[in-house]
Amino acid sequence: MAKQLPHADVLIAVMGAPHTGDLVTSAFRLAQALLDRGAAVHLWTCGHATGLTQQALGSEKPRNVVDWAREYPTTATLAAELLAAFPTTLSWYACRFCSQERGAGTHIPGIRLRAPFKFTEHLDAADKAFFLGVC
Repeated sequence: MAKQLPHADVLIAVMGAPHTGDLVTSAFRLAQALLDRGAAVHLWTCGHATGLTQQALGSEKPRNVVDWAREYPTTATLAAELLAAFPTTLSWYACRFCSQERGAGTHIPGIRLRAPFKFTEHLDAADKAFFLGVC
């Protein structure tokens, strides 16, 4: 018997290439705002967006030569912080096939890999779905 997904008030599906615009910032800000208001959130990454939570990213981005003293966290660090802050209301999933196809197999702890045909279960478990990017 398959394990039932937890209920989600909102499913945020990140389907586009993550670094071509404001997609990543929008996803993180939307998730943070919903979670701060007590919503249960499922976040699903597909395509190149599965790279957002790779362990290989480390905790800090490479230094900016214009602002050498400032450190910037990677998207993996931001995701880990969100997961730690909202352990019972945030569930983060990455498409297993997209991850494998892009060599993105090692995600940070807390990211659950799911087959793409399981995506409809996430739609069924959520009251609302919000898509960022292309399908």
